[in-house]
Amino acid sequence: LSHYFNLFYLAHNLCEIDKYRVETCCVIGNYYSLRSQHEKAALYFQRALKLNPRYLGAWTLMGHEYMEMKNTSAAIQAYRHAIEVNKRDYRAWYGLGQTYEILKMPFYCLYYYRRAHQLRPNDSRMLVALGECYEKLNQLVEAKKVFSSQCYIKYIQDIYSCGEVVEHLEVSTAFRYLAQYYFKCKLWDEASACAQKCCAFNDTREEGKALLRQILQLRNQGETSSTDVAAPFFLPASLSANNTPTRHVSPLNLSSVTP
Repeated sequence: LSHYFNLFYLAHNLCEIDKYRVETCCVIGNYYSLRSQHEKAALYFQRALKLNPRYLGAWTLMGHEYMEMKNTSAAIQAYRHAIEVNKRDYRAWYGLGQTYEILKMPFYCLYYYRRAHQLRPNDSRMLVALGECYEKLNQLVEAKKVFSSQCYIKYIQDIYSCGEVVEHLEVSTAFRYLAQYYFKCKLWDEASACAQKCCAFNDTREEGKALLRQILQLRNQGETSSTDVAAPFFLPASLSANNTPTRHVSPLNLSSVTP
């Protein structure tokens, strides 16, 4: 409720300052969206785009409103316009995946979810959507890889956010899995970060070094990452530094899963 009133007062103040600004139209659009008045919301996002056709946020938000109105055709066009403005907008790729999921077109859905995942490799929404899409296509091995990577990401986040002590074997296994998973996804920055962490453990040191050499070789050969921009890596600050965890958590026992 507080968000509703805050947005109302913000929209009111912006209208008094300049009701013809792009930002004002988007705030009003968000206000109507919050009230579930999706047609009015879409109208204000359209007004914003008349003022600035390359205003990325308005295209993406308008796509969301069309989705709420079950106008999948218009939603697809809005999301595609967003990608034309900025092909690294993961929200637009994810929105297209959702749209084609509603249309029951799983192969299209898989393509767009994979693009969203490449841009946000550690976002649980992308991972779950991608894993479920593989399940629907009966690609169960790929689904298992995706879900396993999400488990390891969450596991490592939990360990280091709480400063926990775990068996080194379990932690090194998590980093090795993620390093190999990101490597196969051609996410060099993420793979390199995990491979470097592997080098801190005796049982994965040589594998980590070998993977770092492979990444360096591919980069020297001009092999580009799957995304044009480095996605924010999941490691918290406490993990990026070589901190020692202090408390025990239960192991995942996913060592039988291979990326």
